[in-house]
Amino acid sequence: MSAVLIVVALTLVAIGAAAVVFTPEPARQAVTLSVFGILLTLLFFVLQAPDVALSQLVVGTALVPLMVMLTVHKINRRHR
Repeated sequence: MSAVLIVVALTLVAIGAAAVVFTPEPARQAVTLSVFGILLTLLFFVLQAPDVALSQLVVGTALVPLMVMLTVHKINRRHR
């Protein structure tokens, strides 16, 4: 792959990571984490690692944000 494409993908991942870190609300952070997972999937695809990209797509984009959202919902329900 082109070095420019790799640099662009790495820059997007760095921006996405900063967005996740600086998002204060946990529910919004889960959505941002999902977008970050998609960016990591793109990076792994650019680096020609389709098996890692597929794993990241399933785990990092869907399962982890879902678990965070369910945890936030359960905590909010207990505090009511």
